[in-house]
Amino acid sequence: MLSDMTIRLPVPQDLCALAAVQRGLVSAEQCERAGVGADRRRRLVKSGAWSRPTHGVFDTDPQSAARTGPRERRERATWGGLLAYGPDAIAVGCSALALLGNRGLPTSIRPEVALPRGDRRRPRAGILVRQYSEMETRPVGGRRVASPIWALAQAIPGLGRDHAVAVLDSALNRRHITEQELHQVAELMRGRRGAATARTWFRLVDGRAESAPETFARLRCHDAGVLPDDLQVVVRDSQRRFLGRGDLGWWVDRDRWLLAEIDGREFHARPAALLEDRRRQNRLVTRGRANVLRFAPEDTLPGGILVSDVRAALAALRDDAAA
Repeated sequence: MLSDMTIRLPVPQDLCALAAVQRGLVSAEQCERAGVGADRRRRLVKSGAWSRPTHGVFDTDPQSAARTGPRERRERATWGGLLAYGPDAIAVGCSALALLGNRGLPTSIRPEVALPRGDRRRPRAGILVRQYSEMETRPVGGRRVASPIWALAQAIPGLGRDHAVAVLDSALNRRHITEQELHQVAELMRGRRGAATARTWFRLVDGRAESAPETFARLRCHDAGVLPDDLQVVVRDSQRRFLGRGDLGWWVDRDRWLLAEIDGREFHARPAALLEDRRRQNRLVTRGRANVLRFAPEDTLPGGILVSDVRAALAALRDDAAA
């Protein structure tokens, strides 16, 4: 029987390094290779130092979920699916996109894995098991994931419009796919449940969006009939010197813009970013080239204030310009 001292022995460094790559998760097989046997794993779980989210998978830091953001939680869910089904499992759909670094996914995703042809193991612990006769893959973190084109074709039909467009925007913006490959994604979707509807959303895709909230903002404006005249609007002074750039822009008159800035928490919450945001806004306003509205990500969701504020600002500015 193992003593408490044995439980407190340091976890081997190579297993810790592996867990760091896999968002804190390790498989029973990986533990065995590192010298952490079944008895010690049981005691680590019993003591609360580890947990076991599903059969054959161990969480080496059970408290970390409360400290992480949506991106980390999506990746953690994906790793749980891969480890649960062994080294031959391939991340597909939203799970593949999560590991590829694609933005725009829902806050929570269901792990999706594909198994070799003929392997019909049942889904468990909320993990969706798929089978594909052919599929391009690439390595990520020592495992195989569906290539961006295939992952998008697998994921998009199952997403709602807003997240589907945001995911496609991100894939283009981050150069995971090209404009030509976007058409390949649409073709690969043919025959999948929900694909016919999802294909109609492709006309809304614009790779200039740099974040999901920017995509959501554009979609709110599209739905309300106040589409921006341009995205990533560069504003210069009369000497052609750069003053700033806005995420979405509407012409007030031929010399002046109304700009909307979407302040994503990932970047704009940092003190240096906040300082630069203020300076940029001051340059744009004081030099007479633009009016700027600033929005938080929640303002871009259905029912948010973005559309009403844009409408009101455009009406007031255009009335002033016409006076």
